Amino acid sequence: MSLPPTNINNTFFDGVYKDVWRKLIPPGLSEAECDFVEDVAKLESGDQVLDIMCGYGRHSLELAKRGFKVTAIDNSESYISEIKSISDKQNLAIKANAISVVEAEWHEQFKAILCMGNSFAFFNRKEAVELLKKLSSNLHAGGVLIINSWMIAEIAIKFFREKEWIEVDGYKYLMDYQFHFQPGRIESEHTIISDSGNIEIINGVDFIFTLAELETMFQEAELTTKGLYSTPRKRPFKMGDNRIYIVAGK
Repeated sequence: MSLPPTNINNTFFDGVYKDVWRKLIPPGLSEAECDFVEDVAKLESGDQVLDIMCGYGRHSLELAKRGFKVTAIDNSESYISEIKSISDKQNLAIKANAISVVEAEWHEQFKAILCMGNSFAFFNRKEAVELLKKLSSNLHAGGVLIINSWMIAEIAIKFFREKEWIEVDGYKYLMDYQFHFQPGRIESEHTIISDSGNIEIINGVDFIFTLAELETMFQEAELTTKGLYSTPRKRPFKMGDNRIYIVAGK
């Protein structure tokens, strides 16, 4: 989602994975994550929130329902059309735009900026720093950037497997992974087989950074780490956890 045309992840959500991704989200997770956003950002009614690479809007729509003004960005026209349709029907304060996040520009200052669902791992170091600088320039004084990931080095190395497969409500989903160095990244091939026998193969890449590398990148963007959590209930992150919520600010 929301990547330069040369990035292999740019088309990752174009096919059947759009449906599979919804099925991978546990019930109640999006609401719990929005509770987390409200808490760490100290949001008040009417505050501005930016949700980049927002997908089908699971955070954007929920936060708008809670009274916040949301700008939702994704390069998927179908996702953005869906968000606009729901927003219009429910009269929600959402500005939804189908555009690459690297091309998007904003004039607002946001109290919270979200990069959820492991999307930050789609960028190599150069792209990631450029994005962080842009987001930092649009972050309200005292505001926070929240990054949710399962591909930082402290997680990815421990849990790396060359092959994995799961069944997801009507699909068999097979994953093949290769760990590469210089730059650190996991290249993946995803084979999705529907109950009807249709097969779709998708290739992706996740760039791997240590928390120390991320802190250096944050500093280049005039940001600093404010908190590291393993769950939206604010349990502190520790080695062995398989998810992280990184909170950064100016």
